[in-house]
Amino acid sequence: MMHQSGRKKLNLKHSHRVAMLRNQVIHLINYGHLTTTKVRIKEVQRMVEKAVTVARIGNEFNTRRRINALLPYDTAAQLKLVIEIAPRYVARPGGYTRVISLGKRASDTASIARLEWV
Repeated sequence: MMHQSGRKKLNLKHSHRVAMLRNQVIHLINYGHLTTTKVRIKEVQRMVEKAVTVARIGNEFNTRRRINALLPYDTAAQLKLVIEIAPRYVARPGGYTRVISLGKRASDTASIARLEWV
């Protein structure tokens, strides 16, 4: 039986969760790293890996259209992903990001992690 095979809900409604994940992906693209809870990092990592896999094809119309469907908020981040970030990973079959554990947050003991490009 395939228990817990879906995505984490992160205690958010669908629209809020999608918006939050898109914003965090854009932050990772713009700044090169992202620090938040480990569960959020894992969900953002899934989304980023798919976006980079699509963007590796190159700066074509269909690629830009598919990236726009994933990240509709920021065209500058879309261009940076397609032109600067994705060409670095053309020869790499996957695993474009790494997760570094940073311990526990003092206020609520949540596991904190950092996501960055490999």
